[in-house]
Amino acid sequence: MMTEGIAFGIVGVIAGFVVAFWIKGRIVAQKAEAAEKEAARIIEESRHKADTLLKEAEVQTKDALFKLKSDFDHEARETQLELKKREARLVQKEEALDRKTEQVEFRDQDLSRRERHAQKREQKIEARELEYATLIDEQKQQLERISGLTSEQAKELLIRAMENEARFEAAKLVKKIENEAKEEADKKSKKIMATAIQRYAADYVAERTVSVVPLPNDEMKGRIIGREGRNIRALEAATGIDLIIDDTPEAVILSGFNPVRREVARLSLQRLISDGRIHPARIEDVVKKVVQEVDQTIKEAGEQAAFDLGIHGMHNELVKYIGRLKFRTSYSQNVLQHSIEVGFLSGIMASELGLNTKLARRMGLLHDIGKAIDHEVEGPHAIIGSKLAKKYGESPKVVHAIASHHEDVPPNSVYAYLVQAADGLSGARPGARKELLENYIKRLEDLEKIANEFKGVSNTYAIQAGRELRVLVESDKVSDDEAVLLSKDIARKIEESLNFPGQIKVTVIRETRAVELANK
Repeated sequence: MMTEGIAFGIVGVIAGFVVAFWIKGRIVAQKAEAAEKEAARIIEESRHKADTLLKEAEVQTKDALFKLKSDFDHEARETQLELKKREARLVQKEEALDRKTEQVEFRDQDLSRRERHAQKREQKIEARELEYATLIDEQKQQLERISGLTSEQAKELLIRAMENEARFEAAKLVKKIENEAKEEADKKSKKIMATAIQRYAADYVAERTVSVVPLPNDEMKGRIIGREGRNIRALEAATGIDLIIDDTPEAVILSGFNPVRREVARLSLQRLISDGRIHPARIEDVVKKVVQEVDQTIKEAGEQAAFDLGIHGMHNELVKYIGRLKFRTSYSQNVLQHSIEVGFLSGIMASELGLNTKLARRMGLLHDIGKAIDHEVEGPHAIIGSKLAKKYGESPKVVHAIASHHEDVPPNSVYAYLVQAADGLSGARPGARKELLENYIKRLEDLEKIANEFKGVSNTYAIQAGRELRVLVESDKVSDDEAVLLSKDIARKIEESLNFPGQIKVTVIRETRAVELANK
């Protein structure tokens, strides 16, 4: 029994091993089968992807070929159009050449015809010259018989008569030149006298040389004068300005050419009046304080002007001179504001011409710098200003533009002409110098009316704000020499009839035109 049990146990174990081995083989077989299926699937997917890639490549290739073909067709069409255009142009040029060839042939025929006609006329003229020569000889012989003089004697008498006539004409011409020289000298002398009067403190220049200080009452005049005039003497000595105390009610007049000193005197007197303490010591203290304040104001005004125009690197003394222009006027126009305006206008025009804008603005701002000291230094303010700019290190271009803006020296650069134009624009535009629009328009009408009164004038145009008068004359009534005299006569009539600041340029234009119509 025990042996049988052992045998059954062994058989069971063997059977278990056999079953396990079979199961293991079965599992291995299933895995192998699954692996084969997976491999087949992967191969199938790879084949599918390969087919897809091949198809995509074929499509891309076809697209590229289509695009290349389209580009080629487009270029071919453009090339064909360009060839057609060139062909059309060549046809047009060929037709034009044909027309020109026909015209040349026609002109050649016309020239040949004219040449034959000229030859015939030349032959006729030669025949007439021979005939005239024969008649002249006969007339000479008859004249010699009638007058009893030979041809040589007659020539001598004729030469003497012509010589006397030439001397008479020469004397008339010399007289005319002398008169013109006297008239020109008279103009220049009047200009010099006017400049001298402008520097002299008279009623004519009252607007430029006096300031009025209002008083609270007429009793203040006595306090300003002081005991035995000591207060007024102290104020005049401290400021260098004359005080005029007359019958003008509640006002004191300050007179002097130096605008800065006049401003110092005005401010000092106003402070003394408001303070009430007026005596020599107090006057000196107030004047010193006001001088410092005015100097600071001048400096700030010059710096502000340079800053507004974007100008840098200017000498401090020049900046101060620019600031002094704040207290200077020209025909009631503030010179500092005028200088700033000229700077801006010069910069704008330089920008339009592609030039250095900052350099043009610098020239415009400094062009009237000489007016800051022209009451202290002899000479035109343009020359004074150029020397001042040169002294403080400005470039030669800037110095020349300052000197030439009133043509005291001939302009030699585009910048100099720009400054001249900007100066004319700023000073001559309506409203710049307290000239009403109605007066401005009337002045232009008067200018044109004066020129229209002269014989031979067809049209007149007042341009550049009345600074230039263009006069068109009829060529058959006015010769070139008469045009020169006409410009002088018009300028002289304007000087006699009108009052105007600066100068007016009179340009007389005479032209001849030949008009012909070409017909086919």
